[in-house]
Amino acid sequence: MITFTKYKILLGVSIMKKTKIMSIMLTLAIGVSIFTGCGSTSSGSSSSANQKVTITLLNSKSEIETQLEDEAKAFTKVNPNITIQVMPVGSGTTFQKLSSMYAAGNAPTIQMNDPGDVAKFKDKYIDLSSQKWVNDADDGALDVTKIGGKMIGFPVCTEGYGLIYNKAVLDKAVGGSFDPTTIQTRSDLEGLFKKIQATGVDALDISPLDWSLGNHFLPISYSDQSNKFNDVATFIKNLQVGSVNLASNVPFNGLMDTFDMMKNYNHEKKDPMAGTYDNAAQYVSKGTVGTWFMGDWAWPDLQKAGATGQFGFLPLPISNNASDYGNTQIPVGVTKFMSIDGSQNSKAQQAAAEKFLSWMVYSKTGQDYMVNKESMIPPFKNITIAPQNPLAKSIQDYVKAGKTLEFMTVLPSDHYAVLGADMQKYLAGKENRATLVTDIQNYWKTVK
Repeated sequence: MITFTKYKILLGVSIMKKTKIMSIMLTLAIGVSIFTGCGSTSSGSSSSANQKVTITLLNSKSEIETQLEDEAKAFTKVNPNITIQVMPVGSGTTFQKLSSMYAAGNAPTIQMNDPGDVAKFKDKYIDLSSQKWVNDADDGALDVTKIGGKMIGFPVCTEGYGLIYNKAVLDKAVGGSFDPTTIQTRSDLEGLFKKIQATGVDALDISPLDWSLGNHFLPISYSDQSNKFNDVATFIKNLQVGSVNLASNVPFNGLMDTFDMMKNYNHEKKDPMAGTYDNAAQYVSKGTVGTWFMGDWAWPDLQKAGATGQFGFLPLPISNNASDYGNTQIPVGVTKFMSIDGSQNSKAQQAAAEKFLSWMVYSKTGQDYMVNKESMIPPFKNITIAPQNPLAKSIQDYVKAGKTLEFMTVLPSDHYAVLGADMQKYLAGKENRATLVTDIQNYWKTVK
């Protein structure tokens, strides 16, 4: 992964009578014995089996808040001495939240982070290299959290994104069973949009969210540069030193040409900034619009909105040459990691956290929560439950077909806010492409 500059007990005993000293020493011996037993729990020692402990879990994946709380209760049901308190945090604010909690001395035991934030707290986290699940993780799933000789992150989920489509709407538009592999060029996509519009349904909803536009849409122009990881890494480095001219960059301009086309079919075209995530979920689930630029994390929200039938993903073609890289691929990658604090949580709490992570991977209940209730794709080879989530199925189809782009999961923490705001201006027609190019290039020159 691309990374940016990485990231008493005081015992006092007064002089007493001999019998009093012996009594105190006996009491202290018992106390030290108990304390030592607690300290050994980081390796899962049974000596703490009867000790009650409470741990906290900071959840940065808000769409599964309820499900994660239920999962924590399910874990406590079979581990009655461990209580897990789930703490929500707003999208894009995890780093700020954790910074303030560390400063206050009450860091969460388990912290769900975006990949780019894991390294920032690397000195706080315990080494998880000896955990069994490390060997069962998907190939490459742990690369981003192998830092300084330690493995400090548990991979939570593999995710992907593109244009979510409601197959029932598209079937009607094409007069038969819609085949997503027929969309291979920008013209193919626009042709589909026209057919959807002809049925009286809007073709697309673009949610004007800074994190969606800044950390999902725009980064496609980075990953479209090459199917080779090192080439993409070099492109980012060149952006930082100012040697990239986006104004003449073919993949970037191709993606922005596609975005311009998408703007013409946007359900919120008259007021592009009026769209909301929740409304878009309603629209695509009920067939008010045919497609929505978003990721598979939206499935729980689509379900809440009453989604039935089949859904899947379409790529965002950047040219009218079907063989061009990026035209038939979607971004896929591990997007969330859980790390365990070792600086402000006790050994007993750390051990309890390790037990929870292992339970997620190896218990049937934990696996069921991840796959079926939280609608995630767990990045572990030993979990073979077939997802019922149609968006997860679609992502797996792209993976099996080798049709994936690099999901740019490690970006500067302010990338979504700064460049997301610029993308919002572009969406709303308040900024032209030349200005957008200048904004993007100037931003990257500030990244150290």
